[in-house]
Amino acid sequence: MQKQGPAKPAAKAPRPDVLVGENRKARFHYEILERFEAGLVLRGTEVKSLRQGKLSLDEAYARVEDGELWLIGANIPEYSHGNLLNHEPKRKRKCLVHRRELRKLRERSQIKGLTLVPLRVYFGGRGHAKVTIGVGRGRKTHDKREYLKEKEAKREIRDR
Repeated sequence: MQKQGPAKPAAKAPRPDVLVGENRKARFHYEILERFEAGLVLRGTEVKSLRQGKLSLDEAYARVEDGELWLIGANIPEYSHGNLLNHEPKRKRKCLVHRRELRKLRERSQIKGLTLVPLRVYFGGRGHAKVTIGVGRGRKTHDKREYLKEKEAKREIRDR
């Protein structure tokens, strides 16, 4: 008869993603062709504001400059209990992506008519702030109307 050692503890289940903010207008204004996940480089007071759910991606976009990916125009309001070291609300924020993904994003952004749009910001399973960036093609007015008709038809089918 063999001796059995102490029972091994079960592996920790990964924590679910915590959504901070979403750019819902982006899906209306752009046809999203591809999605990429990137980490965000933030300051301490920015993280605290995000944990409170304060974020606006309405006017935000992403751009590849000098071999780095930047999130521009995202508004993270100042932290209410911050002091003199509080952050600037609309500053450029660096995004962390793999070199291969950066190359793809640079190529896609140089194609006429394609834009890099932030779709959502969330805290991943390890607690790091992440942003989902979509490569989007702008919709024309008639495309937007068609999109709304399709959405309405799907809603009616679902409600039956």
